[in-house]
Amino acid sequence: MADFTDDLRLAHLLADNADSITMSRVGADDLEWSLKADHTIVTQADSEAEQAIRRSLAAARPRDAVHGEEMDDTGWGARQWIIDPIDGTSNYARNVPVWATLIALMVDGVVRVGVVSAPALGRRWWASEGEGAWAGKTLFNGSRLHVSTVTDVSDAFLSYSSLNGWVSGGHGQQFVNLMRDCARTRAFGDFFSYMLVAQGGVDIATEPSLALHDMAALDVIVREAGGKFTNLDGVAGPAGPGALATNGLLHEDVLARLAA
Repeated sequence: MADFTDDLRLAHLLADNADSITMSRVGADDLEWSLKADHTIVTQADSEAEQAIRRSLAAARPRDAVHGEEMDDTGWGARQWIIDPIDGTSNYARNVPVWATLIALMVDGVVRVGVVSAPALGRRWWASEGEGAWAGKTLFNGSRLHVSTVTDVSDAFLSYSSLNGWVSGGHGQQFVNLMRDCARTRAFGDFFSYMLVAQGGVDIATEPSLALHDMAALDVIVREAGGKFTNLDGVAGPAGPGALATNGLLHEDVLARLAA
């Protein structure tokens, strides 16, 4: 198995840099933002953080490809960095602390390294292939993560972002039925739902429509914590359509319920 230790260390350094940029602008009265074509928000901090990450990658990994949310893809080859400079930008723009920078490395089509940094929460999650998933404040100060052992949907805790996508995609009733069958539901949303799965606080997280940059870092962290991450067709990885992350024990049952 390949060793991705140096790549994980680099991802943490990239996240440190992004954190300094995003934290310096959050809550600022002069923070500039606009609506993109898909009607999602982009802020000045999104652009600055992604530009900073790309500059660092150009210096440290000049042969690697880069895919980000706010800028065009660069490079080509088996190694590709996947960047979401601020996941949860609507929260960021309104000074709600649930937002994060997502950084992942995909090699040969599989996510091998992932870092999710939520500086306003004072927490970071990370994983590299074969080395487990961890959370803490720094690479050298983390606790190992493990998914839950819940085996029945009737005992499960489900987290999601909103109902709108399920309804507009024609699966609103299936999702509502799943919610009713679970013991507890909360809309923690965005990256946070999936990190709660990885650390065992939530058993199921799912969304009907997500982009690669939304999912890549989450994928490896959930898997290395012992869980399962697939699209809604049950195909492993962050390619979509949508995403389902569970503790693994509930996965096939939930897939069947959403497809019913």
